[in-house]
Amino acid sequence: MLKQSKKSSKKLKKSVIDGLIIINSTFNNTIVTATDCYGKVIAWASGGTEGFKGAKKGTPFAAQSATEKLIKALLEQGTQRIHISVSGPGPGRETSIRSFQTSGLQIISIKDITSVPFNGCRPPKKRRI
Repeated sequence: MLKQSKKSSKKLKKSVIDGLIIINSTFNNTIVTATDCYGKVIAWASGGTEGFKGAKKGTPFAAQSATEKLIKALLEQGTQRIHISVSGPGPGRETSIRSFQTSGLQIISIKDITSVPFNGCRPPKKRRI
């Protein structure tokens, strides 16, 4: 008889002292991702994972609640210092940064990595309402 070995699905949580936070804020949603210094994702949250649907995902309140959920996960892992990168023109970017400032984590740098076209693609035509 062959014995089947059981794999334990228990994940080991390692403590990450320095972290990189990437805030991707669009007009429809705000996605907040936490990675370690090598780029491996530790945790992430968005307006949709917090239970907001439709147009409410793009609100600053949805971004704030997603950020607070991520902060709780970071504090459980033992993160102390963070670097923040912000991308996109959405309304949730300022609220997310303010949530990190009040959380007690030490912010080392805040960087804006929003891509700006150098007169690239032609924009869509204006809406006629």
